[in-house]
Amino acid sequence: MKRTKKSYWLLISMAVLAGQHTTAQPSPILDGYIQEGLANNLALRQESLEISRVVESINQARSLFYPRVAFNPTYSLAAGGRRLEFPVGDLLNPAYRTLNQLTGADKFPTNIPNVNQLLAPNNFHDTRLTFQYAIFNTDIRYNYLIQKQLLSAQEARKRVVENELRYTIATAYYQYLQTLDAVRIYENARTVLAELARLNEKLVSNNVATKETVTSARYEISKVDQQLAGAQKDRETARAYVNFLLNRDLTTPVLVDSSLTRVLPESTESLADLQQTALRGRQELTQLGNSLQAAKTAVRLNEANAHVLNLYVGGSTGFQGFGYTFANQAYVVAQVGLQWDLFRGYEKRSKIQQARVQTDAMQTRLAEAQRQIQLQVVQAYYDLDAATRSLDATRSGVVNADQSFRIIDSKYRNGQALLIEFLRYQNDQLTAQFQHSLARMDVLVKRAALDRAVAVTP
Repeated sequence: MKRTKKSYWLLISMAVLAGQHTTAQPSPILDGYIQEGLANNLALRQESLEISRVVESINQARSLFYPRVAFNPTYSLAAGGRRLEFPVGDLLNPAYRTLNQLTGADKFPTNIPNVNQLLAPNNFHDTRLTFQYAIFNTDIRYNYLIQKQLLSAQEARKRVVENELRYTIATAYYQYLQTLDAVRIYENARTVLAELARLNEKLVSNNVATKETVTSARYEISKVDQQLAGAQKDRETARAYVNFLLNRDLTTPVLVDSSLTRVLPESTESLADLQQTALRGRQELTQLGNSLQAAKTAVRLNEANAHVLNLYVGGSTGFQGFGYTFANQAYVVAQVGLQWDLFRGYEKRSKIQQARVQTDAMQTRLAEAQRQIQLQVVQAYYDLDAATRSLDATRSGVVNADQSFRIIDSKYRNGQALLIEFLRYQNDQLTAQFQHSLARMDVLVKRAALDRAVAVTP
């Protein structure tokens, strides 16, 4: 009996001491879970795959800077269709015969056939190797720059997801610790009530108390059992959620770092410093900044398309003719190309304006995001301050409830208090313990929220 009471009061004293807060110490267990979550989380894997996709887009844009060489053989068979008819023989043969008669020699042919040729070539091949190289092309240059800026934006987005995942894992872990506190509180409350039931049974057997004191104590035990079952269910659910975030089996045991509830964090930085840190470190701003640079590059791209010409060189070499003989069929063609759109119905001017509007919209989004981040830091800062003040209040409540229960417990054992008074003060003590447990976890959660707002990596 005395050993049970001593252990119970020791637990209450430890709970009160747990409310003291100093500078936060790193938790190897929680840090390990965060790193495991960053390595295994499916959402981060999707972001990594998206980065790989953008990297390949950059490789494709870079490939346009190199010359293009292609081997293009073709072979044609044709039958029927339109024909080219020209009476060359009928026109030249009589004239050539007359010339031969006048000169007295057969210097001119007199059997030239008329032309009767299919327009679609039959048994014709064109086996060639083509080459093309862009000497100056604004589309290629600026598209490559845009893809690089989009890659930086995508990498920043991944870091945004990482920051959010750190907060989510930490919060889920704190909630799991809180469910363990709830189970312990209910178990100790049940121990106190079970001891009360045994005491009442002795009092009844000695004709000092009536039987309803025993049944009332047992009824209170049944209520605590019901609450304990709910707390155990919450514990299993919280553990499953932590494992879900870590992408592992939902029933895997979760290690407990009890130092997290004994040494609570507090904010030592000023609000202005935290806001400046957030503006420098939040990856949402980096993502929007890179997207803004990509939009500005798109403006330069459209301006260049409107005023700058594109220049390229190319050529082809191979064999062309009827039948695959390759005899006297070789040819070489060199080309220099120039493209300059002089007028397209003001389409390019509209594209420039559209790109500028997009840039202005991105600039507005960036400014709005900066304001939102400053507001998030303010809210998180004062939420942590309020949670810390609430913790101090609940710590005082636990001390007072503990002292009151000790007094009523002593009075009840000496027959100076009623059972209903004992149960009321015991319920007040239970409520104070829960409020203190929730306040401790709330401080941890609010500190994690402030770290998320400031983009502090644990």
